[in-house]
Amino acid sequence: MSTVIEQPVEARLVSAAPRMPSIPATLHYDRTDPFAVRMAFPAPATLEGVEVCWTFARELLAAGLDDAEGHGDVRVRPYGYDRTVLEFHAPEGIAVVHVHSSEIRRFLQATNDLVPTGLEHLQLDLDHDLAELMRDAC
Repeated sequence: MSTVIEQPVEARLVSAAPRMPSIPATLHYDRTDPFAVRMAFPAPATLEGVEVCWTFARELLAAGLDDAEGHGDVRVRPYGYDRTVLEFHAPEGIAVVHVHSSEIRRFLQATNDLVPTGLEHLQLDLDHDLAELMRDAC
């Protein structure tokens, strides 16, 4: 079984323009980092012209489907019938995107099939990670 899940999603960038442009994005989950998800935006969709990737808690993404969640760089909240708003806060500004909630639910179900919520700790190899940390400290 694969250890990685990647799912393309259609994100709508919220801007001052009347029509929100669609931008491609990819949700990514790797069971070797079981508590985290990543959302990547390709270079053409970013102001800097380079791929931008945000990493945040899988739990935050799941909780944000039902209620406003997050107080830091990433915030998630429901919007309307089948949209979820993701806000990405950076020193350069704030990017706000809408994603179909059904796409996020499908992604989260796939991650849960790979690593059930509440059992993430079983994927961690703390002895190996500690050995790597100690090796890098020398």
